[in-house]
Amino acid sequence: MAGLPKVANKLTDGASHWRLESLTVLSLVWVLIVQPAALADETDEAGVNGVDGESAATHSVARQWNELLLFAIRRDFARPTVHARNLFHTSAAMYDAWATYDDVAIPLFLGRTQRNGTGCAFTDTQRAAVRDAVPDSTRQQLRETAISHAMYRLLRQRFAESPGRIDVFQRTDELFVALGYDAANESTNLDEEPGPAELGNAIADCIIKHGQSDGSNEAADYANRRYESVNAPLDPTMSGNPGLANPNRWQPLQLDIFIDQSGNSTGIPLFLGAEWSAVEPFALTADDITMVERDGEQLPVYLDPGPPALLGDDPGRNTAYLHGHALVALWSRHLDPEDGAVWDISPAALGNANELPNTPDGILEYYDRLAGGDRSAGHARNPATGQPYAENRVPRGDYTRVLAEFWADGPDSETPPGHWFRLYNETVSDHEEFERRFMGTGALLDTLEMDIKAYFLLGAAMHDSAIAAWSAKGGYDYVRPVSALRYMAEQGQSSDAGAARYSVQGVPLEVDRIEVVQSGDPLAGNGGVNVGKIKVLAWRGPDFIGNPDTDVAGVGWILMEDWWPYQRPTFVTPPFAGYVSGHSTFSRAAAEILTRLTGDPFFPGGLATFTANRNDFLVFEEGPSVDVELQWATYRDASDQTSLSRIWGGIHPPVDDIPGRQMGIEVSERVWARAATFFDGTAPVSDLDGVATGGDAGSGASGGDNGRSASGGGGCSVAMGTRRYDPLLAVLFGLALLLTGFRAGAFTSFRVR
Repeated sequence: MAGLPKVANKLTDGASHWRLESLTVLSLVWVLIVQPAALADETDEAGVNGVDGESAATHSVARQWNELLLFAIRRDFARPTVHARNLFHTSAAMYDAWATYDDVAIPLFLGRTQRNGTGCAFTDTQRAAVRDAVPDSTRQQLRETAISHAMYRLLRQRFAESPGRIDVFQRTDELFVALGYDAANESTNLDEEPGPAELGNAIADCIIKHGQSDGSNEAADYANRRYESVNAPLDPTMSGNPGLANPNRWQPLQLDIFIDQSGNSTGIPLFLGAEWSAVEPFALTADDITMVERDGEQLPVYLDPGPPALLGDDPGRNTAYLHGHALVALWSRHLDPEDGAVWDISPAALGNANELPNTPDGILEYYDRLAGGDRSAGHARNPATGQPYAENRVPRGDYTRVLAEFWADGPDSETPPGHWFRLYNETVSDHEEFERRFMGTGALLDTLEMDIKAYFLLGAAMHDSAIAAWSAKGGYDYVRPVSALRYMAEQGQSSDAGAARYSVQGVPLEVDRIEVVQSGDPLAGNGGVNVGKIKVLAWRGPDFIGNPDTDVAGVGWILMEDWWPYQRPTFVTPPFAGYVSGHSTFSRAAAEILTRLTGDPFFPGGLATFTANRNDFLVFEEGPSVDVELQWATYRDASDQTSLSRIWGGIHPPVDDIPGRQMGIEVSERVWARAATFFDGTAPVSDLDGVATGGDAGSGASGGDNGRSASGGGGCSVAMGTRRYDPLLAVLFGLALLLTGFRAGAFTSFRVR
């Protein structure tokens, strides 16, 4: 994972036998010594850098800046909500620069008033001076100049406080200079200097100002304003869960050190994005809001899926909660590569899943409770080749462990929203058989236009998915499996009312998988102290890993009061509520967008893959024991696999998953419909109620600023109308890349066939 090299990560995680108290000292070593050295030395794990000669020749300038954004995300704190917003705003910045020079499309921010009342003046006169005073033959070059200036300014603002800002700023400067631009030009004055550089600066300035009042609380580092947990923190190193007052509500963790999935050491994790419903969306509207009550407060939930499965005193109404969370524990048994189970994980056997269920019973029946996975039918043939998909047989325990780590936050911690940008870049755009036709029809588009529209659609979908999913997380404040399972274990068993330790809130038993500890059991303890407690056949947890480079915890009988998700002991579970699954929402929305964008449900060539090399991929423990090639035929197959991975990882029960997928579908439909109005030029000039469509495209309200930079007056400028290429500078820059180890391929990249 980026920002936390495998060796250092394993060293930290492997210290579980010291308990987490000892990790505090190690964390200081990591923060003060290891991490700075790693950032200075680390290669670009994504396999893309956006500035090498080959990329410059084959990738659009939008792609190069998007790759740099993904690099910046990997160096930042792992905040999916924040980075969904960053992905959207940067994509919108590039889109606005592109659309300004188009004869049909209109920008999103430039010259329009947003729902929060902010706007950026861009009059017809200014647009004519920027666009119409130049020959059509130069438009592409002017677009690239405007895009680069907008991205340069916006990235430096958004990552100014990032833990990896030094590395990010260095890469940003390197790309900007390599493309031939001058960072000294900060002018946003389009009246005096209506060039593409000034246009890009003005777009960045516009979006930065918008972000100061879009509800994200960016000025306070996106902190919650009101949220407080009703439950005391869980210390996962201690048995049980005595602090869980309400088993239906989220519980924070008590860790001596918390390391996020980008490798950053932080304090006790608080609920990330509890009030993200306040953020201004792209396509979601007030009509999509349902007000739900939590602790006497009315909270907005977008695309409300209704309340999750709850635990109470009525055994007839507890089934979905108890069996859904028990399924997470049951699937933990599948994390053993030596259990003899071998699966065909090719698209012939997996994928092409059934229609999503819409009832509590249907949700539980959707999954194979004991064997794992869903009841998907697979695909008979690869439509691109006409041939059946070849078998791909691997140990189930390797497949499940690779899934859990691969989809956790992206293979290099670009967070789930960024993961789908990488999928588009490497498995779609880079595929030799991919034809750049919008929705799969019509004329071929140039690479820049296709990337611009893809990023705009994906960015908007990820942003609105974050708002919708986190509105449910904040509104329902739902428990995570590690809290629920330990609580249920403390209550007893709910299967036999006539047996000992019966409770309507207890764990449902399953022969040979979840049982009651009896006398003589190896887990009975001295004097039979554990007799009557609940045991589960599951992944044994970090206490069984002394050295993650060589050790595998394996699966065995453990007390359920000591159950761990398949995660690092310095992470355990995400720092926000479970319902609905953000991964399921992000992934299904992205899959639907890519299906529409390409006009084909299948990846180009009918197959996309990712290889996790033997004993060189897993971070939590050694593995996989063999090379594991993940394979997807369709975008939805990849999305569905993402959702299943979160159950095997111990992060979500089924009730979090299916509503998240359904929410993602709804988000994609709204995003697609609204984005189309910008592509075809029919979007209104204002998003405020009561403003009619049409009229002066430059009527946005911005006050008297007229595009001046927030950091200074618009009268200070250095004209930089077009790109300058300097061969000597390019050579020197290439040498600098070699000297600093700026190379690709530290991790296996996606492959497409």
